[in-house]
Amino acid sequence: MTPLLLLPGMMCDARLFGPQIAAFSGKVAMMSMPMGARDDMGALAADVLACAPARFAMAGLSMGGILAMEVLRRAPERVAGMALMDTNPLAETEAAKARRGPQIAAAKAGELRRVMRDEMKPNYLADGPDRGAILELCMVMATDLGPDVFINQSKALRDRRDQCDTLRGFDGPALVLCGRQDVLCPVERHELIHGLLNNSRLEIIEDAGHLPTLEAPERTNAALGRWLEDL
Repeated sequence: MTPLLLLPGMMCDARLFGPQIAAFSGKVAMMSMPMGARDDMGALAADVLACAPARFAMAGLSMGGILAMEVLRRAPERVAGMALMDTNPLAETEAAKARRGPQIAAAKAGELRRVMRDEMKPNYLADGPDRGAILELCMVMATDLGPDVFINQSKALRDRRDQCDTLRGFDGPALVLCGRQDVLCPVERHELIHGLLNNSRLEIIEDAGHLPTLEAPERTNAALGRWLEDL
């Protein structure tokens, strides 16, 4: 089966895909890429392509999906399929750019935990019995990665390009998935992605927010399994 490259969201690592790694590790070769060494989306994509197999599929969530689109733009011949989850194909808005500066300054001043606690974590998840544990995992991942990764990722997201034309040109099997209650990357954004792709399936995960891989792992795994069968 085609190797699968997992690209996690901002200030997350492979633990974001823990349930998926557990479910599929015996069926498909998987690797997860760290995404904090560069402050430019193009440079991050070049790093991915330098490490990835000759041909591969990608599953990216949030920033990971944005990076997946840049990888696709640079090397479409190497991408067998793509799962874009809770993500955004558009360039950053001016309002969002304006928020980056104070967040970067706070991270430099040693306030990463506060930024994650007050400005980012509350926007992640739907209400549910596992919300507290998932939020704690998000904080652990963020503090393990540290302020330098936060700063680099913030700059890469701030300066990213629009990828709508990139998606229009892709004909491989694609999964577009999001949580119904995702307020960061809402359903309407995924309907846009679905409409741009020529060969995609749209899956909306009920009772999940921005991180359905952790909030609703069984339903997310079922959708990913159907997509993997098409590769």
